[in-house]
Amino acid sequence: MSRKFLFILPLILPLVPGCGSSQDPRLPAQLYEDAIQKNQAGQGDAARQMMAEIVKQFPDSEAATKARKDIYQIDALQKKDIAQRQQEVRVTLKRIMDALTRYKTQKGEYPGNLMDLVPEYLESPPLTPWGHPFPYRAFVGAPIEDVTDRRGRLSQKFNTKFDHYYLCCLGTDFEPGGAAMAADILVKDGEILDSVKEKAFPPLPTPQPVR
Repeated sequence: MSRKFLFILPLILPLVPGCGSSQDPRLPAQLYEDAIQKNQAGQGDAARQMMAEIVKQFPDSEAATKARKDIYQIDALQKKDIAQRQQEVRVTLKRIMDALTRYKTQKGEYPGNLMDLVPEYLESPPLTPWGHPFPYRAFVGAPIEDVTDRRGRLSQKFNTKFDHYYLCCLGTDFEPGGAAMAADILVKDGEILDSVKEKAFPPLPTPQPVR
C-alpha cells in the first residue's frame, strides 16, 4: 500500500496549481515588461495595476522588486500631476471670478451665461485643463423684497437682477462627487465653498423671476 502511494505522488505534484515545476519562471519578467510599455504609452493606471499584481502573485521575484519601486514612482508622479492640474483649475476659476466681478461692477448684475464674458472680460470660453466647461448658474438672491415707504407703509417689489451665482468644476469625470482628479470645487459669489454633493447646484430662492 505504501509503495503504491509513493509511486503515484510524483505524478500528482506537477499538476497542482502554484507548484514551481508548472510555472514559467520568465512570466514575471514578461509581465513587468508589458507594464513598463503601458507606462511609457501614458497608461499609468493600467501599468500600476499590472505591477501591483506582479507583487501579489510573484512577491519573491526580481520583477516584483522592480515593480515595488516603480509603483512608488508612479504614485509620486500621479500626486504631482493631480496637484498641478488642481492648481491650474483654481487659477482658471480665479480668472472667471475676477471677470464676473468686473462684469457686475459695470452692468449692475452678473451675466446669465459665462459666454457673455467673452471677449470683453475673458479672451475665450473658460475650460478645465481636460477640456470640460465650468457649470455656472446666476440667480436672484431675494426675488421678493419688503419695502417700507416714508409713511411706514409696507409693500413688496420684485427683484430681477442676477446678484448671486454658483460656479463649479466637476473634475475629470464631470460628475458630482469623486476624489483626486475627479474632485469637485464649488464657488458661490467668489467664495470657494465645498465639493458638489448633489446632481445639481444647491437650491435657489424661489420664485426666480422670468427673464
